[in-house]
Amino acid sequence: MTTPTAPPPPSRGPRSDGVEARSRILYTALRLFAEGGFAKTSTREIAKAAGVNIAAISYYFGDKAGLYAATFNEPMGGSANDLVKLFEDPALPTREALRLYMNAYVEPLKRGEIVRQCMRLHMREMVEPTSQWAEEIERDVRGPHEALVGILCRHLGVKKADDDVHRLALAVSGLAMQLFVMQDLVDTLRPSLLKSAQSIDTWAERLHLYAMAMLEAEAARRAATAAPVSTIPTTPASKPATPKTSRKKSP
Repeated sequence: MTTPTAPPPPSRGPRSDGVEARSRILYTALRLFAEGGFAKTSTREIAKAAGVNIAAISYYFGDKAGLYAATFNEPMGGSANDLVKLFEDPALPTREALRLYMNAYVEPLKRGEIVRQCMRLHMREMVEPTSQWAEEIERDVRGPHEALVGILCRHLGVKKADDDVHRLALAVSGLAMQLFVMQDLVDTLRPSLLKSAQSIDTWAERLHLYAMAMLEAEAARRAATAAPVSTIPTTPASKPATPKTSRKKSP
């Protein structure tokens, strides 16, 4: 497995374009933070590996914490707000909403090794937590989850989400999330499933179908639970007829 390296210095001279220098710092920091964690990775080490002056980190990111926060969301592209805005129209059909959701969710997989580094960074943050994880939940996780809950509630005819709606929402998002967590395993068992942009688009299409099946199963479960239990009226058991005994007349 290869690891991303910082882009080579520009050929036009030491004064690189600001966007390029910032990008080089960002992706170098992503790799080093994923490998060593926040506490054990110094800004001096990042600057040296990125081929920039250490002051450039302060210039572009403010400080080490600002750079660390940037590595959590910028390399993946897009934002949680972009995803939430897709579902603001209450008239959006459920099938189309789930298709858009899955397309947006798996799109970052097309970035290949960069996404692997992001996942390693997230895993390391969970093992060696800083304050960043709580911020990630509020900024990038809660919004899409609540938007998905809203879609499910509309489809199920539920005014207020209960535990089962949240359970279903987490199961639906988990369909897509497992691709990020299990990239190495997928590559081992069936490399063709993530080898190209087209294969990732196929994943999005299939996942939206799987999600619809899960939603319909929940709708059927709720309908069965809400249906009144039919009762068959019972009548008192009749007493068995007493056989008549014939008496012979005595001669």
